[in-house]
Amino acid sequence: MTTRAEFLGRIRAEMRKTGGLFPATIAERPAHPAVVAETVRRELAPRWPETLARFRGEFERVGGTFHRARSADEIPALVAGIARARDARRLIAWHPDAIGRDWGPALAAEGLEAHAMPPGPADSPAERLRLREVCAAADLGLTGVDLAVAETGTLVLRSGAGRPRSTSLLPPYHVAVFDRGALVDSLHQLGILLEAWHEGAPPAGDGAMISFITGPSRTADIELTLTRGVHGPREVHAVFVESEIRG
Repeated sequence: MTTRAEFLGRIRAEMRKTGGLFPATIAERPAHPAVVAETVRRELAPRWPETLARFRGEFERVGGTFHRARSADEIPALVAGIARARDARRLIAWHPDAIGRDWGPALAAEGLEAHAMPPGPADSPAERLRLREVCAAADLGLTGVDLAVAETGTLVLRSGAGRPRSTSLLPPYHVAVFDRGALVDSLHQLGILLEAWHEGAPPAGDGAMISFITGPSRTADIELTLTRGVHGPREVHAVFVESEIRG
C-alpha cells in the first residue's frame, strides 16, 4: 500500500522532470490581419522544406507518425496500408469538397469500408445521431489539415460543413492529409492566421470549433500515469503530399 509520503514524493519527482513554463509575452493584434497573413504566406513559400523538416521532428517527438506521399493519388494505398497493419476496415472521411479529393472509390478498391460525411449539416436529429454512430464505429478518421505548426508539431483543424470534429476525435486512428500550403513556422504566425480567419463576417458553413491536435490523445491520473486514446485517437498519422491536394 502506498503511503501519503510516497504518493506525494512520486508527484514531486515527476514534476521535477519539466523545466517549467517558458517566458511569455502578449502579441499585439495586427490592424489588418489578412494583409499580414498574406505576407506570412509569401515568406513561407520558398522555405517550406525547412518548415516541414521541423514539423516532422516535433510531430514525431510528441508521438505522431509521419508519412510522405509524392501525389494525392498515393493516399488510398497509403491509408490502406495503415489500416491493414492495425486490422482496421471501417473509415469515415471529411466530405470530398472539404478534404480536396474524392478518395472513396479508390479506398473501397483497397478493401476499406469507406464513408464520407455529407456536404452540409444533418437535416434532422435522427440523421445527426446516425452520423455520430458511424464515426464512433469507424476504425479510421480521414481528414484534411488547415494548418501544420512546425514549432510544436500541431495540426489545426476547423470544423464546419462536411468536416465535423467527430471525424478526427472518435475513431481510434486519425489520418490527416496536408500539403505545403498548410505549413507555418510558429505559434505567432498561427495567431496571425487565426485573426485573418475571423476578420469580417464568418463564411457560410463555418463551424464553431477549431481543434489543436498535438500528438495522440493523452490522459494522466493524479499519479501522472499516462494513458493514450481515452479522450481521442490513440494514434495520429500526418501525411504530407508533395504536390497540391486539390487538383
